[in-house]
Amino acid sequence: MFNRRKFLHSSVLASTGWMMKDHLLITPKTLISNKPIVISTWDFGKAANAGAWEVLSKRGRALDAVEAGVKIPEADPTIHTIGYGGLPDRDGHVTLDACIMDEKSNCGSVMCLEHIVHPISVARMVMEKTPHIILVGEGALQFALANGFTRENLLTPESEKMWKDWLKTSNYQPVINIENKSSASINAVTMPGGPFNHDTIGMLALDSYGNMSGACTTSGLAYKMHGRVGDSPVIGAGLFVDNEVGSATSTGVGEEVIRIAGSHLVVEFMRQGSVPGEACKKAVERIVKRDPAKARTLQVGFLAMRNDGNYGAFCIQKGFTYAVRTGTEDKIYESESWF
Repeated sequence: MFNRRKFLHSSVLASTGWMMKDHLLITPKTLISNKPIVISTWDFGKAANAGAWEVLSKRGRALDAVEAGVKIPEADPTIHTIGYGGLPDRDGHVTLDACIMDEKSNCGSVMCLEHIVHPISVARMVMEKTPHIILVGEGALQFALANGFTRENLLTPESEKMWKDWLKTSNYQPVINIENKSSASINAVTMPGGPFNHDTIGMLALDSYGNMSGACTTSGLAYKMHGRVGDSPVIGAGLFVDNEVGSATSTGVGEEVIRIAGSHLVVEFMRQGSVPGEACKKAVERIVKRDPAKARTLQVGFLAMRNDGNYGAFCIQKGFTYAVRTGTEDKIYESESWF
């Protein structure tokens, strides 16, 4: 005999169970035990994480942390893939790209920006002071100068010498994992053809309040065609943040990341239930399966963090590293790879 009271009771229990399951999978903020946390790409991410940690450890906002963190490699003339000291395009221009995104999906980006050491701060100002998301080239420079940024020569003597050595052959062949090579080893391996880099620093942070933000900044491919833009300043490609799910960033040959809207794809895989490392692997698989032969000649890596602090990475070629900073650890890890 149909019992209405028992039916209603079981229906409520079932609904509650599914709600609890969805809460654990999608918005597990009550489970966060290791916040705050900041992660970033490559070995130089460790120093960048230290800058971000200065903000996070004082209960600062994730957005402030990622900006402060990536400004450290932007200002380091010994790093030839980011900011001041970045290698120029084939015409000798150092052009910078950057983007930033917060927990509310606010975002800003600059592309092909010259003469400004900290493009990430200009990107944030685009986000906060304009109705736009992206400013490029001369317009981005005019905006920066009008808002108090200083015009500077970004082509260091070392980078200029490397570019002039490259001009002797103008051979264009990216070197995998060049981010983790010293200037001496770069010269030994690639001169006179010159080194070729493929980004970038991408940083993701989770603050004490359970909110996430991300930043990505680069000088792009060395000796690229003037005007070339990769994935780093493209929201959804080089960086994506969804506070209800997680965040992701990428490094490597940007053209391949753009083809699959890589960072957005990683976040969507996490939304579907994949843990961060698995989500990154699925995105890499998309690239590899599209052109397996080409994939053997290039590097792309993804780094992701779920909004409960769980993080992971995956790349095409062995050698991609990422840095992690929490209240209990400050380490560099090597990512798992497809090949």
